Amino acid sequence: MIRTATRDDVPTILRFIRELAEYERAAHEVHATEADLERDLFGPAPAANALIAEDPDGTARGFALWFTTYSTWLGRPGIYLEDLYVTPDARGGGHGRALLAELARIAVERGYGRVEWSVLNWNDPAIGFYKSLGAAPQDEWTVYRLTGEALANLGTASESGSAS
Repeated sequence: MIRTATRDDVPTILRFIRELAEYERAAHEVHATEADLERDLFGPAPAANALIAEDPDGTARGFALWFTTYSTWLGRPGIYLEDLYVTPDARGGGHGRALLAELARIAVERGYGRVEWSVLNWNDPAIGFYKSLGAAPQDEWTVYRLTGEALANLGTASESGSAS
């Protein structure tokens, strides 16, 4: 039911990314291309990994895209789950649980300290699902993000030596 993604899965992964973004009301924010995924999942220096959830007949029903992180407090690597998606018609069939179980297996096998991810605060079905697995929210933390013009401005300032 769960397998490591291959280059042949890139179009499916991009379709799933777009479907997830649509569900999260952010379709306009998807700029990824098949070439980006090809490079970043299967190029000479992969930045991320992907798993595919399939039905017994081989039909792809979902995916998990993840990368390693490092916890200075634990002194060990971990897994950050960037995207977890199961097609609406396959939800409740165990695909999401199987994807997370495989990530947990990888983490345990490699001696990693945790698997973590973010969820939109309005996504009650996902929150309920994650809690049913024993996952706990990290309510005391707030995610910050630099992107677009703010990222470019700070990066440019840093290059010129004006940032300390």
